[in-house]
Amino acid sequence: MKSIFLSDAHLKYENSTGYRNLLGFFNSMMGSMSDLFIVGDFFDFWFCRNDAIYPEFQVIIDKLLELKNQGTNIYLFEGNHDFFLDEFFGNSGVYVFSDGAAVDLDKKKVFVSHGDTIDTANKSYLLLRGFLRSKVFYMIQKKLPPAFLWKIARISSKTSRDHLVRSPEGLVDKMKAFSMKKFSEGFDAVILGHCHQPIIEHYVIDGRKKTFAVLGDWISHYSYILYDNGDFMLTSYKS
Repeated sequence: MKSIFLSDAHLKYENSTGYRNLLGFFNSMMGSMSDLFIVGDFFDFWFCRNDAIYPEFQVIIDKLLELKNQGTNIYLFEGNHDFFLDEFFGNSGVYVFSDGAAVDLDKKKVFVSHGDTIDTANKSYLLLRGFLRSKVFYMIQKKLPPAFLWKIARISSKTSRDHLVRSPEGLVDKMKAFSMKKFSEGFDAVILGHCHQPIIEHYVIDGRKKTFAVLGDWISHYSYILYDNGDFMLTSYKS
């Protein structure tokens, strides 16, 4: 079993370096990857509908569906920049998660989440996130013209990035504390995104190997976690 975990590509424009590198990476993994876990913020924003897809996203969407048709299981986690993904991807055989979830890999219990709700002290961000995911906003955005909606999405994107810039080190500490709690609940690994720092740490707790990982991004690091033969490895894509 060879599984890939990545997050925070923040795709917006097809001609960006991160976008091109992702396409190259996916092409290189075609047919050899059993599972692809996209752990949030794959898109810099996603307020799209079946009848109104942001045109720049079409190429990467086609590539994801090609991977799926070639036999890769795709697990798509929502982050703080992508919303209501199931409406588009749910009918295509992609597994969509609006929050964190437990997955099993070779009898290892793994908790996967974008990680943007771990910092519970940031009340203003959590309120914004709650509103953007609410049924009220869902109904509002269904009635808005796509071009106007995408402008709103960019404002949301900037707000989230500003939050991230202010306290990355504190956020990592909170993620570690969160992971230790998950280890005490029986998880063997915790894999998170959101803070754009590639980190992997291994521990032995009660005689069992545990892994804490933050996935980095596809903006400057082009980093991902490879799970192969029972091991989690942090690596990066070289174009």
